[in-house]
Amino acid sequence: MARINELVSGWMRHRKVLHELLDTFEDQHLSYKPWEEAMSLSGLVLHISGAMEMFADTVKNGEFTPPTGPSKIETISELKALVENQTNQTKSKLELLTEDQLAAIVEFAGMKMPGLVLLESGKDHEIHHKGQLFTYARLLGVESLPFFVSRS
Repeated sequence: MARINELVSGWMRHRKVLHELLDTFEDQHLSYKPWEEAMSLSGLVLHISGAMEMFADTVKNGEFTPPTGPSKIETISELKALVENQTNQTKSKLELLTEDQLAAIVEFAGMKMPGLVLLESGKDHEIHHKGQLFTYARLLGVESLPFFVSRS
């Protein structure tokens, strides 16, 4: 189980920063889009927060398992609470994965890979979108941002 513990530790170092980044936003920022077809700020956060759980469920079930969760958030407090809850839930799901599940081949987006590789891709996916969220923050005028990864 050392492999999953290492993945969870690395993922949490990035997820902690998402929580910190949410502290830089206000309610009026939730609907912000840098261009017409972009995800809104709240939509991007929901996408980030729910994706790793979807990857964990896909590895657990051995087949693509669509994400679940709310699509509309009214306040930044509501968004923070949801991300906190999803983080705890996803961390628990990841920690319960077995070595067999991590080694089993799963298909995702037309590719076949071991479960652990899919989870590493999930972490990379989160990092990518978190970078977009940093850009949203800068475009909104946020001057003080957390480092991109937590030191602990």
